[in-house]
Amino acid sequence: MPLLVIICNKVKETMCCGRSSLGNSMRVHTGEKPYECIECGKAFSNSSSLAQHQRSHTGEKPYMCKECRKTFSQNAGLAQHKRIHTGEKPYECNVCGKAFSYSGSLTLHQRIHTGERPYEFKDCRKSFRQRAHLA
Repeated sequence: MPLLVIICNKVKETMCCGRSSLGNSMRVHTGEKPYECIECGKAFSNSSSLAQHQRSHTGEKPYMCKECRKTFSQNAGLAQHKRIHTGEKPYECNVCGKAFSYSGSLTLHQRIHTGERPYEFKDCRKSFRQRAHLA
């Protein structure tokens, strides 16, 4: 039987039929979310995303930093945290060249250049670059 290979540009994966990742990838396109959290009802397109989400309810943090022993509920959080120890700053502003450890920090910084102020008080119309400044 020939092997069917699908290249999905939306999720940037190459998958072969018969593998479980094919169904997961197709759900990105269909919007199907068959995995539901019994705690809060939030639905997910794959079981691993549900498992990660469930840690928000249980408080489980299985990923630990070997440098400082801080723990994280997701491996991505640990990977991002490690930049504190390495000094890595992979996110660079294309306007001024300033580099950041976190993509969110770059996004906030870029608002200095664009003038974007997406958060505002409805009563006085005063606006801010960061949500935290609304408080």
